[in-house]
Amino acid sequence: MTPAASERGAEVGRRIGVGLMYGLWKPRVLGAWRVPASGPVILAVNHSHNLDGPMVMGVAPRPAHFLIKQEAFVGPLGPFLDAIGQVRVDRSTADRKAITGALGILERGGVLGIFPEGTRGDGDFASLRAGLAYFAVRSGAPIVPVAVLGSAERRSRLIRQVPPLRGRVDVVFGDPFPAQEAADGGGRRTRKALDEATVRIQGKLAAHLENARRLTGR
Repeated sequence: MTPAASERGAEVGRRIGVGLMYGLWKPRVLGAWRVPASGPVILAVNHSHNLDGPMVMGVAPRPAHFLIKQEAFVGPLGPFLDAIGQVRVDRSTADRKAITGALGILERGGVLGIFPEGTRGDGDFASLRAGLAYFAVRSGAPIVPVAVLGSAERRSRLIRQVPPLRGRVDVVFGDPFPAQEAADGGGRRTRKALDEATVRIQGKLAAHLENARRLTGR
């Protein structure tokens, strides 16, 4: 897929997400204005439910390309995710194709969505991987923390895997912050520098999540 086609696909995905998310649930979006209107941005999203990615994709003010595990690209969903500009990742190895694709999105001034916890969990940013720090330090893109709250609180009686239809889901965007100063030598990507950047980023994300819970009462 060419970069232009990928960008168009991400915009189509955003429009589909808007229709689905606002049609099936009641998103309450706070702080979307904090996402820079142009230039590269990394959305760092907590992850407790499969709905989190589509929800952010649908309510974010700009089209986003998410890093998604390759196991999700099955059946007809695979070609669809490819068509809307999402990036498949083989989590069993250092996936060079995914890394190159993600950096290319940022180099073109696009929005990259990452679940820094690596997989679904408690959604509290308690266990971060170094991938987020790597992309932020390598690209210089600011990180915008995003808290999705309510997606995993209850389950629909009709479809057990999703929240109740027309239920409220809160999406809170935080202030963008840089990761570069946490890297030694002004941007070198040593393991020590990335580990330090990851600790600093984790503190920022956890503080945003706490603030988001206070704002929403969740």
